[in-house]
Amino acid sequence: MDRPTFTAADVMNYRPTDTRAVICEFVGTLALVFFAVGAAVLSGSYIGTLGIALAFGFVLLAIAYAIGPISGSHVNPAVTLGMLLAGRIELRRAVEYWVAQFVGAIVGAALLLLVAEQVPGFRRYGAFGTNGYGTRSAVGINIFGAFVAEVILTFLLVFVVLAVTHKIAVVGFDGLPIGLALAVIHLVGIPLTGTGVNPARSLAPALFAGSPALTQVWLFLVAPLVGAAIAALVHQTTHPAMAAAKAARAAAVEAENAARTQEGGAA
Repeated sequence: MDRPTFTAADVMNYRPTDTRAVICEFVGTLALVFFAVGAAVLSGSYIGTLGIALAFGFVLLAIAYAIGPISGSHVNPAVTLGMLLAGRIELRRAVEYWVAQFVGAIVGAALLLLVAEQVPGFRRYGAFGTNGYGTRSAVGINIFGAFVAEVILTFLLVFVVLAVTHKIAVVGFDGLPIGLALAVIHLVGIPLTGTGVNPARSLAPALFAGSPALTQVWLFLVAPLVGAAIAALVHQTTHPAMAAAKAARAAAVEAENAARTQEGGAA
């Protein structure tokens, strides 16, 4: 069955207010960190790797249905970078999303810490759902292996997001493959690095976990962005209709600006 094409008209017709979209990214990232990272921090010993992976997948799926039609449900700076490089959003909107995502993740981690500290025996230092390599990896993966793993895992997530969404928004069943992809990514990544694939999700818990996590967090900021950039590049090759839509959209914006310039000159 043929997939619907992505046209410039689709993008031009989708213009939610900036404030609504940014607030949704803040709330969505907050929820992802509090509930999904919370599953690892508070319930990890009970639900295991499979349970944590499903928690991440299910939370993202729920968020996608809740805010996807408004902001696109990125809740991840790497996804936003992929959307930016694919021509789905403007730089200004991307910057607004990045700020909202990092602030939302930090607030979510702070709320999670508030709850976790009420649990006897809770250990925050060096743990708290943070990512790591070497001695901080369950399987002892080295720095190079961790970097490659995070690039590949993020590549899959961003590529799926770009491939299944036809507009800026996440609508219909678009959220299902995205949530499933994140769950599978965590099944592979949890033993390796704890699974970052999201700079905001990685940084926020590390800020509260102390130096062991903070000294390694750079990798989980850089590698996902590299994976996202590669995903955007590959997507342009595998989905040329999307690239054509990007060009059509740029032409439409240029024509609109030219028309406004002419109107201003006439006035």
